[in-house]
Amino acid sequence: MSKDTFPFTSTSLRSLRLEQELQDWEDARRALAHRRAMTRDPLPRAPRPPRQQRLQQVRAPPSQVRCRDTAVHNTFMCGDMKGVYAVLKDPAMVNALMETVQEEMLWAPEMAGMWTLSSKAKQTSALRLAAGSGHAGCVEELLFRGAEVNDDPGGNTALHDACVGGHAVCVRLLLSHGADPEGAAADGSAPLHLCTSVQSFQCAELLIAAGADVCVRKRESRLTPLHVAARRGLEAHVELLLRHGADVLATNQEGETPLNAACSAAERPSEAGRYLRVVEKLLGAGADPRTAGRKQHTPLHNACANCCPRIVDVLLRRGAKADVANCAGYTPMDCLLQVVEDYPGQQPEDIARSLLNHGAKPVPPKMLKLCVLSPATLEVMLNSYTCLPPCEWVDSLRTETYEEFRPFLDLVRQRSAQPRSLQHLCRCAVRVRLGSRCFPAVSELDIPNSLRDYLLLSPDGTLR
Repeated sequence: MSKDTFPFTSTSLRSLRLEQELQDWEDARRALAHRRAMTRDPLPRAPRPPRQQRLQQVRAPPSQVRCRDTAVHNTFMCGDMKGVYAVLKDPAMVNALMETVQEEMLWAPEMAGMWTLSSKAKQTSALRLAAGSGHAGCVEELLFRGAEVNDDPGGNTALHDACVGGHAVCVRLLLSHGADPEGAAADGSAPLHLCTSVQSFQCAELLIAAGADVCVRKRESRLTPLHVAARRGLEAHVELLLRHGADVLATNQEGETPLNAACSAAERPSEAGRYLRVVEKLLGAGADPRTAGRKQHTPLHNACANCCPRIVDVLLRRGAKADVANCAGYTPMDCLLQVVEDYPGQQPEDIARSLLNHGAKPVPPKMLKLCVLSPATLEVMLNSYTCLPPCEWVDSLRTETYEEFRPFLDLVRQRSAQPRSLQHLCRCAVRVRLGSRCFPAVSELDIPNSLRDYLLLSPDGTLR
């Protein structure tokens, strides 16, 4: 062996080869960056020949690369930059169409009503995969190499995916490279419609700063971003949209306002607080609590159906009608009684009191059975009658239910169909006289708190 040579192992040779390829790749990137930096404005176009002298040039569109390799998909989804550099050695991969095939169970009525395993192809792009996963470095590299920022394979653009994930850095990059802040997805959603999480607040700010219309509507449902934010209970989003001119009175295809959307979505007791704050912001911006949808369902109907005492109280104080019926003939009190069994621990008696103190009529006696799991609610309802109605339904209750609430149910059975005290009759007379003004009028009276609570049907466990 010559003294001028040095023995290399196969591992050493491969390491040197990879190092040389990486160095060549960096040199190419630097050269490309230098050429872009040194590019000047193009010279003005030469004058075009007269129309009759022009020759029509027809160019075939370049064929688009399709990639079904899941390893390549995962490279962009995981933000593996070394893998990204390796894939992008082929410039055509920048805007390649990424295709995935998934097996899904589909219902096939034509096959005697059987579930069949069917292959469904979905399309996306490298830019969408990176933006949807929040890998800003990968997004920047793809944009630097000429990725089409508004390309929408599969129906969404990269900006839509970044907003869904709440990735503000990716949103900023895409907007700075010309992404359309109002571009519609296949389902008609604008990027603002897809800011549906707390993490997406900064994304919404960037979109609005880029000129996105805060009153943009979804194509079919006619939903505005304010509808979506209110339904999600996003306080900061609602405040941001209202501050930039969102229409608080806008109605969707069903005729519902953002206020109705917020009241209908407040289903979980743990989320009632933030939905209450959203409702207060909407009312403060001019929302009308009496606006009903096509089925004549008002925000008060929805709040009662979700058993939200504080929201019901706010709506009634802002002018909601306690005795209005929807297209099925149900009043807000009817909606409440239908869910008392589902929310016995959510103070349904407070909602019943608020409705009765703002003009709601006493319910038919046959509906009192629906309140049995909430004795306080049953007491409030019974105290709205001048005479205690017959309560034969007590005898039909299950033994375990009766035993659980025996003290009060024994009192109901004992007083069933019996006349009430003169004190109670006076209370009823005052309430009838005041009507829907009962709550504000009694609240202003200079009387002891105990008497005020008595007039406003505060439960005390007795039936006098």
